[in-house]
Amino acid sequence: MRLLTAADYRRMRWKNDLGWTTEIAVSPADAQTDYDWRVSIAEIESDCAFSAFPGFDRSLLVLHGAGIELSFDQAPSVTLHERDRPAQFAGEWQAACRLLDGPTRDFNVMTQRGIVSAELLHRPLVGAMWFQANAQTEWLIHMLAGSAKIAGLAQPLETGGSLWLSPHSGHRLLDGGGDLLVVKFTRIAANATTEISSHGLSLHPDSRPSDSPEK
Repeated sequence: MRLLTAADYRRMRWKNDLGWTTEIAVSPADAQTDYDWRVSIAEIESDCAFSAFPGFDRSLLVLHGAGIELSFDQAPSVTLHERDRPAQFAGEWQAACRLLDGPTRDFNVMTQRGIVSAELLHRPLVGAMWFQANAQTEWLIHMLAGSAKIAGLAQPLETGGSLWLSPHSGHRLLDGGGDLLVVKFTRIAANATTEISSHGLSLHPDSRPSDSPEK
């Protein structure tokens, strides 16, 4: 378990040098390219093409700004507004972004296909919320606004901070109030396969899945 603040994040140029991203966390820690998963926040100031990440699956949610339109070479275009449900797409697709009305900041999750899958959820925190980490499941929790105490840590999770619950973190309680982005990472069994259909985007439903964090 690790509490992350802005001082722990890394700001860097995009892979295609057309924008900036702030890396929140990556696993394994300090991995440059061959990571299992990565979470970051991108700053988009003008219409641009996205970098290609062959072999990775991506989830993107607009944090701030009017929104963006994403177009792809292998799927229909999609329009995303602030705090809308995230879009999920394959990293090897050619993707282009058009700003709807000014710059945006966007929350990005990337997972290496066949190794880890991710579910990105936007959740309010009202009181207590439980998370269970184990050998198959770990979590990255980003506090958009608010504050929460963390069982086992003296320092609270504050606005802009993140909490990484690694596989050995066990059962952990968050208690407070605010607005969260929760990423659930699930380790994929060796004999399992995952793929994103080229026939369209997979958009996460707004309804709460049964295996979401417990309130």
